[in-house]
Amino acid sequence: MLSTARHLKQQLASGRTVIGLMATDHAWPLLVEICQRGGLDYLVIDSEHGNFSDELVSHICQIGRLANFPVLVRTISCEVSVIRRTVDLGPCGILMPCVESVEQLDQVREAVLMPPRGRRRPGGLGNYWLDNFQYDTWKNDFEDHFVVIPQIESQAGVDHVDAIAAHPLVTAVGLGPYDLSADLGCCWNPQDASYQASLARVKAAADAVDKKVWAGCDGPALRAQGYTFLWIGTATSVLAGAISDTVRTINCANTTDTREPPPPA
Repeated sequence: MLSTARHLKQQLASGRTVIGLMATDHAWPLLVEICQRGGLDYLVIDSEHGNFSDELVSHICQIGRLANFPVLVRTISCEVSVIRRTVDLGPCGILMPCVESVEQLDQVREAVLMPPRGRRRPGGLGNYWLDNFQYDTWKNDFEDHFVVIPQIESQAGVDHVDAIAAHPLVTAVGLGPYDLSADLGCCWNPQDASYQASLARVKAAADAVDKKVWAGCDGPALRAQGYTFLWIGTATSVLAGAISDTVRTINCANTTDTREPPPPA
């Protein structure tokens, strides 16, 4: 049943460019269809910084499930109850902020996997991924395909990134560029040597275990650097940019078109 997560993982493994969107300031159910129609590959609902209710998040995840479109949720922490609650809302994967150790990932494993491999107690709309509730179904249709992306957002995360990337639960390694630059003391100076060295170390760690790095927002520049798992910004920033481009195009047309308007009918 979890074909969306399986398909997303297959896309990542193929080496093709996988592009998604983050919903931080604003999210609504129709956004899933907008992303799908716009040619995107996934949507992330940001529950770390967004003020979204569980009801809204579960509804958006439900639309993703029915539309066979990957919806992931960024959690507020790696704490077991937070992860368990998020998985119950029905996403096909999670992003976790500021992961700094494999011990945090072991904790996430406890919250995601059913006994005997973990201690998950399933419930909520997350149950609707399955045709039945036998353990083999949980493992083969849900757990083996669930997407887990730890974000590296601190020097401690960079220091332990090799072990984090190699953890068997991890699908891809996420970058948190702004928070990472702040922790490194170069906020926001993306050309800083220590920042660039940290990015290179994260990518090398992921490459070494044949995993992708989740990165944004400058898609063309990141793609030129070899990144293939991208996000293009937040829903509001992309919308604001599209509005600005449209207004700019109209204003440019007004200043360059010197023809006389046609007479009224």
